[in-house]
Amino acid sequence: MQPIAVLTGTVIHGKGLGRTVGMPTANLSLSRGMEVPPKGVYASIVHLRSGEYIGVTNIGERPTVDSDSRWTIETNIKDFSADIYGETMTLSIMYFLRTIRKMDNLEEVRDQVKKDMERAAGLLCR
Repeated sequence: MQPIAVLTGTVIHGKGLGRTVGMPTANLSLSRGMEVPPKGVYASIVHLRSGEYIGVTNIGERPTVDSDSRWTIETNIKDFSADIYGETMTLSIMYFLRTIRKMDNLEEVRDQVKKDMERAAGLLCR
C-alpha cells in the first residue's frame, strides 16, 4: 500500500502533557512547503535512526488541551520510550483512523489513543 503522505522533520519538544498520563508523543517540526494531509488521526509507520515503528499520528488541532487553532503533528509510537528530541523522523501516513474530537480529559484521550493503536497495529501488521 502506498502512503497517503510522507512527512519528514525534526522531533521537537511539545507541552509534555501526554507523558503525564503515560502517553508520550513525538512532535514533528516540518520543513516549509511540505504538503500535509487533512486534519485527523492516522495510522503511521515511524522511521527513526533506530528502526521502524507503528504509530498513531494526530494532524491538526488538539481541542482537549488547546483552545487555539494552531496545528501540530504529534505521534504516539507503539512500545517506544527513547529520547529522540532533535532526531530526524519520517512518518509514512498510511490510513485515516478518525476525525479529531474534543474529549473531557487526558485520560479519555489516552484510552482513545490505546484503541487507535490497536486498530493501527491491525491495519499495519497484515
